Amino acid sequence: MLEIEAAAVAALAGRLGTEFEQAVALILQSPGRVIVTGIGKSGHIARKLAATLASTGTPAYFVHAAEAAHGDLGMITEDDVVIALSNSGASDELMMIVPQVKRRGTRLIAITGKPGSPLAREADVHLDAAVSEEACSLNLAPTASTTAALALCDALAVALLDARGFGEEDFARSHPGGSLGRRLLTHVRDVMRTADHVPVVAEGAPLNEALLAMTRGGMGMTAIVSADSKISGIFTDGDLRRALERGIDFRSSRLADVITRNPHSIGPDALAAEAAEMMERLRISQLLVVDANGTLAGALTTHDLMQAKVI
Repeated sequence: MLEIEAAAVAALAGRLGTEFEQAVALILQSPGRVIVTGIGKSGHIARKLAATLASTGTPAYFVHAAEAAHGDLGMITEDDVVIALSNSGASDELMMIVPQVKRRGTRLIAITGKPGSPLAREADVHLDAAVSEEACSLNLAPTASTTAALALCDALAVALLDARGFGEEDFARSHPGGSLGRRLLTHVRDVMRTADHVPVVAEGAPLNEALLAMTRGGMGMTAIVSADSKISGIFTDGDLRRALERGIDFRSSRLADVITRNPHSIGPDALAAEAAEMMERLRISQLLVVDANGTLAGALTTHDLMQAKVI
């Protein structure tokens, strides 16, 4: 069965010619929206095409062919493009509304499995989604034909996406509730703890002061600043563990002996996803946020990124 459906999709590649380019151009030139319609199994494919177009930069919606004949035709204007899906190309519900679509001056793209069908003949552009056989053992149930139609619809949506220069950030704006939206639209400044909530000690402070600051701050670290308020280092729980392994005497040791100098940092305008990538690559749990002047702007931890659902 899978081989039959795979062959049906593979056969489409040889048919993506001039008419496919015309369909793309027709939609790009349209000042209106794309209305996708169909009935039965083709209707399900049509609904998915409308959703894919809408989320990739082409305003579109689905109109049920039967409902269109009972008032929903009022949603369609002469500025729109209608895409009608029907494997037979002769569905009564679709053929009933085609004259009204044409009368409005609306352009019509048909996707059928029968190039000589009534719907194909009436269309301004016809895309051939014909298959040699269905995957069903009876060769009756829409299986390979719906798979081919779905693949052809996806190809159309992706071609439009590329033609519009639709990028990751555009996609994220259409999916603000998804993980991609969170990753691409969330900046470091949105998730960081601001400087007044970050534990800080002066470069010449006693080691025990840094320990107390780190404990009170609850970030597993404290930032070390120089006399001119620039970042000079960081003291983390990892630095503390390494100092303990070396058997350091906390009563006599200086803070300068245990801190990490020239710590890794990131700017507040960077994407939170960049901070997550940096922390994962460097295997660190805390990251200082520094402004263009090298002054502490804030800090974040992997826990902050997890809370924001960036990771």
